[in-house]
Amino acid sequence: MGSRTLSYREALREGLEEALSQDPRVFLMGEDVGHYGGCYAVSKGLLDQFGPERIIDTPLCESGFVGVGIGAALGGMRPVVEVMTVNFSLLAMDQIVNTAATLRHMSGGQFHVPLVIRMACGAGKQLAAQHSHSWENFYAHIPGLKVLSPATHCDARYMLGQALADPDPVLIFEHVMLLNESGDVPDIPEASMEQAIVRKEGTDISLISYGGNLKKALTAAGQLQEFGISAEVIDLRCLRPLDKPTLLTSVAKTHRAIIIDEGWCTGSLAGEISAIIMEEGFWHLDAPVKRICTAEVPIPYPSHLEQATLPQIPQIVATAKALMEGR
Repeated sequence: MGSRTLSYREALREGLEEALSQDPRVFLMGEDVGHYGGCYAVSKGLLDQFGPERIIDTPLCESGFVGVGIGAALGGMRPVVEVMTVNFSLLAMDQIVNTAATLRHMSGGQFHVPLVIRMACGAGKQLAAQHSHSWENFYAHIPGLKVLSPATHCDARYMLGQALADPDPVLIFEHVMLLNESGDVPDIPEASMEQAIVRKEGTDISLISYGGNLKKALTAAGQLQEFGISAEVIDLRCLRPLDKPTLLTSVAKTHRAIIIDEGWCTGSLAGEISAIIMEEGFWHLDAPVKRICTAEVPIPYPSHLEQATLPQIPQIVATAKALMEGR
C-alpha cells in the first residue's frame, strides 16, 4: 500500500474534492467557503473547479444555512455544511438537535437526513473565548448524531467520504492546530469511521484521547518509555458511538487509564469514558481512572494563559508516573 505526504488541510481538501467529483448530489455550503476559499483555506480552489451551484457562500446565519442543508438532505442531496468554528454551531443547535437528529426516529424510519456538518474546533491559535472551544461532547450527548474527530491525516482524507455514505447526520470536528502539520496519507482508509484504533501498543497504562490531543498522548508515551513505563495510546476517532470493546480490551490489558480531553472536566466526554470503564471494566483496574482536561475557564487570549489552560504533555507524564507508583 502506497502513501503520500500531505498537510492536514490538503488532506481535508482532497477528501472534499473526491466527494464532489464522485457524486453530483454532493455540494459544499457555508460562510466564506467559495470566493474566499474557506476561513482555514480548506476549500481554496473548489469554487473555480465546481462552480457556484456546488460551492455555495452563505450569509452569516448558521441556523439558516444548516436548516437549508437539512432540507436538501431530506430532498435527496448530500450536503456538506461547514460551520466556521464550533462556537458558532450554538446558533444552529436547534436545527442540529431538534431536527437533524430527530427526524429518523420521529418518522419511524421513513425519513433520513444524510447531512455532514464540518466544524473547526480547539484552542492554540489565540482566537480567544468565542472561537476556541472543544464542544464535541455537547453533540456526542445527542442520540441520532454520529460525531467524528479525525486526528490523523489519513482520517482527515477519508472520513468525509465515509460520513457521506451514512444515511444519518454526521458531525466532523477538525482541530485547528493540525491544519498546517504534514503527515502520511495511505491510498486507502485505515478502518471504518466508527472504530477506535490503538496507535501505540503498551502494557502498563492506557492513554485515551482524540483529535488535537492524540499527538500529545503519543509524545507522552514516548517520554514514559524512558521511565520504564509502557503506555498504550488509543485514538477514539468516533465519539458517538464510542467503540467500547477497544477501550475495555485495552484497560483489561494495562489495568490503568488516563483520558486526555480538551473539553472541560465537568460534564466531559472524559467523564463518560471513565464511567464506561468503571461500569464495564472495574475489576480490571489496579488504580483509579484519571482525567486530564482543559481548565474550567473560557479559553484566554494571551498565548501563555491559553497554553496553561490546555492539557499538556508534562501533565500526562506526571499523571502516568503517579499512577504507576504503586505497581
